[in-house]
Amino acid sequence: MPLNMDTLENITPDSSKKKKIVNAWAFYDWANSVYPLVISTAIFPIFYEAMTSVKDGDGNVLSDNVQFFGATFKNSELYSYVVAASFLVVTILSPILSGIADYAGNKKTFLKLFCYLGAISTMTLFFFNPEHLELSMVSIFLASIGFWNSLVFYNAYLPEIAPPEDHDRVSAKGFSLGYLGSSILLIACLVGIMSFEMPAKYSFILVGVWWIGFSQITYVFLPKGVKKEKKGHFIANGFGEIKKVWAFVRQTSRLKKYLASFFIFSMGIQTIMLMAVLFAKKEIFVGKYEEDAGSGLIISVLLIQFIAILGAYVFSFSSKKIGNVKTLGIALIVWIFVCVYGYYIVTPNDYYILAAIVGLVMGGTQSLSRSTYSKFLPETQDTTSFFSYYDISEKVGIILGMVIFGFVEGYSGDMRTSVLALLSFFVVAFLLLLRIPKNEKEGLSV
Repeated sequence: MPLNMDTLENITPDSSKKKKIVNAWAFYDWANSVYPLVISTAIFPIFYEAMTSVKDGDGNVLSDNVQFFGATFKNSELYSYVVAASFLVVTILSPILSGIADYAGNKKTFLKLFCYLGAISTMTLFFFNPEHLELSMVSIFLASIGFWNSLVFYNAYLPEIAPPEDHDRVSAKGFSLGYLGSSILLIACLVGIMSFEMPAKYSFILVGVWWIGFSQITYVFLPKGVKKEKKGHFIANGFGEIKKVWAFVRQTSRLKKYLASFFIFSMGIQTIMLMAVLFAKKEIFVGKYEEDAGSGLIISVLLIQFIAILGAYVFSFSSKKIGNVKTLGIALIVWIFVCVYGYYIVTPNDYYILAAIVGLVMGGTQSLSRSTYSKFLPETQDTTSFFSYYDISEKVGIILGMVIFGFVEGYSGDMRTSVLALLSFFVVAFLLLLRIPKNEKEGLSV
């Protein structure tokens, strides 16, 4: 997609300011990535399980059932339902709000709104109380909406702040800063909890403060956006932007086929990321390895995070040499290997090797997925509307991936079978990648 340099130059008159804008944009990854690591992956799930389970004096779980609006659920079941409900809200809100943001030229306002919603809701987890579970789960619900919806408006800046040839590098920079920053805060929280007996709930306050505080660097330098000429009501025009973008996606072979492949491999990648810790607790750190579960899980999470930094840049370099689609194809082949290898591993050392491979390919796939989509966009001011479809593909993929994973485990009675079943997503996605044309037809624009 050609970059509208005239628009950018009006906002940033020299290369120094352009560089500051790119750095400020990438720094939002540093700010917000503490949420998926500390809240979604590392500390809050363990905190939630402990708070909602009844245990005996030896720490054995007597009951993991919870009452929610009079109905009985397993604690993990309720958690998955609430998170899935938040994804459903995001898929509904993001295309509507992105169309409005494109028309009104105020995507930075929406970015701030959802950032603050997510961060403040995360801080309210400090007051999590299983005796008032309905109210406590609202914090999880709103925090998830805030995080995932903010990414729509954040990602939409990529094609505006850098030319297509720099998209892979800039995207990799963002993800790398996110992996590094979130790891630093996680380590700080773990030191506080393990060495200074800090209650885990203080970590949720730190996440919110970190997220809001460092995001201010992004807001200082990012442009507000280009406002379109006023004709009619902004909400009606917002829907008009979405219709126009959808019409383009439907008639554009390359973009449509890439979205199809992205949708399928997102099912596998996001499910692996969300279920990795639970898989390790149920299948690896059991029996004689059970005492090592706490330290082992932390080691694996940090291993994934730090190696993902390397992965983002390795895949960015590869894309310059052989192209984005071919590099993504290699990544999907590695993901297939991950599923097969994960089915057979039995020891913590096996799991650490798996974590290292996942980290390498996770960092590269996430970074390159975003930049590849950005490269396939037309010359347009409707970047937020376009990225709403990218976001919807990912979120619906997460919901379906989790449902299929759970169904296979329930049907087979074996979580390892669910892991093996995930490779079908990567096989299908790889075949869809092969169908993406190298060049799009001329004359298509929005």
